[in-house]
Amino acid sequence: MGDVNGDADPDPRPGLDAGDLAAIDAIAAPADAMLSAVGAPAAGAPGESDPGDADESGPDRSESGRRQPVHTVYVPADRAAADPEGRLAPTWGAAARSAIDAHAPTPLALAGATGMRLDVVESVWPRLVDKLAHEPVEDLRVDLEDGYGTRPDDIEDRDAVGSARALVAAGMSGVAPPYLGYRVKSMEPTTRRRGLRSLDLALGVLCGSDAGLPEGFVVTLPKVSAVAQVDAMAEACTRLEVRHGLPSGRLRFEVQVEMPQAVLGPDGVATVARIARAGDGRVLGLHFGTYDYTAALGVAGPWQSLEHPAADHAKAVMQLAVAGTAVRLADGSSNVLPVGDRTSVHAAWRLHARLVQRALERGFYQGWDLHPAQLVSRFLATYGFFRTGAESAAERLRAYLGGADSATLDEPATAGALAGFVLRGVDCGAVTPAEFGLDPTELRRLA
Repeated sequence: MGDVNGDADPDPRPGLDAGDLAAIDAIAAPADAMLSAVGAPAAGAPGESDPGDADESGPDRSESGRRQPVHTVYVPADRAAADPEGRLAPTWGAAARSAIDAHAPTPLALAGATGMRLDVVESVWPRLVDKLAHEPVEDLRVDLEDGYGTRPDDIEDRDAVGSARALVAAGMSGVAPPYLGYRVKSMEPTTRRRGLRSLDLALGVLCGSDAGLPEGFVVTLPKVSAVAQVDAMAEACTRLEVRHGLPSGRLRFEVQVEMPQAVLGPDGVATVARIARAGDGRVLGLHFGTYDYTAALGVAGPWQSLEHPAADHAKAVMQLAVAGTAVRLADGSSNVLPVGDRTSVHAAWRLHARLVQRALERGFYQGWDLHPAQLVSRFLATYGFFRTGAESAAERLRAYLGGADSATLDEPATAGALAGFVLRGVDCGAVTPAEFGLDPTELRRLA
């Protein structure tokens, strides 16, 4: 300490010695372990893109298998099997373009139909048209669950095999989406073996093809209500890898959160947090199931919606459960389809565009699409969201990186979030870094 005259100690020393610090470290050790587990993906779990993956090609980066798709398209297995040439994705793109031509053939008409600003629609229009022509489906899920129903075993066997052959054909002709896979039946006792049999049959076709299992292959596990079901699915994946000659850890799956027990267990614990970390690192994402979840809570059909307060609560818990991990989130679907006369199509587009915008604002960058015409509102709203926000984000990033004066003082975590925002826009084709004077490698370093 200084003397009575206030002179400073010429050689101040800390009062805590090594023993003090070791005792404090020992008390904090459990928290250290928790932060370590949360801060990094489990062994074998998918992570975010490496800086070396950075480029300005946007959607072309899909071959790395690392970007998050903006949507998942669900198609019943019998419909997929009925398309042996695997042309489902371009067929959906053509149908979406036909819906535009029939119901909103100009940017002005589409802005009026969706309620979006005309300048935004005009900016997005050429990218939307190109997207529908070249990559209309980012993630395809062949459905063997609710969208397919319960059928005789020989029929489901046939559709599992036929749909897998269609996926092989799509890959051979270069029209397969960058991500694809199956939604199988749940791990509940009455459907478990049927679901695993269908997945086993489909894998036999895919793995036996010349190209092998597609790089972006993923399985969706529905109606999960307990961690044990996730662990059981992980064990099934391990055994399927052995049977089909796949590398260990190759099979990964998404968990559908559509049962109340998956959000809050009878012990008061947020089950979804345990689910996200179960399965030996094979859980790739959590997808919200809008209608099963709200129905299970007693919400009547007309009020079941992605924006019901009960749905918002579940999704907020999901968001908290995976914060700091590489597990991805996806919003559910809108069952109001853009079909019928022009008034009906416009109303459905307007609703869907608003729901997509709402989800994006809340940090849910992926959702489900159930009809080709929903691709219009999906990509329009998504591209509009990123293009509207990218200029401001880029300005703040340039100020942060260059140390320039800015009206907003951003912390490193915020700069990382801004970089991640721009990169998502790049990945889906909404923007390019060059438009805003940003270096993609620097963006990935920040993100």
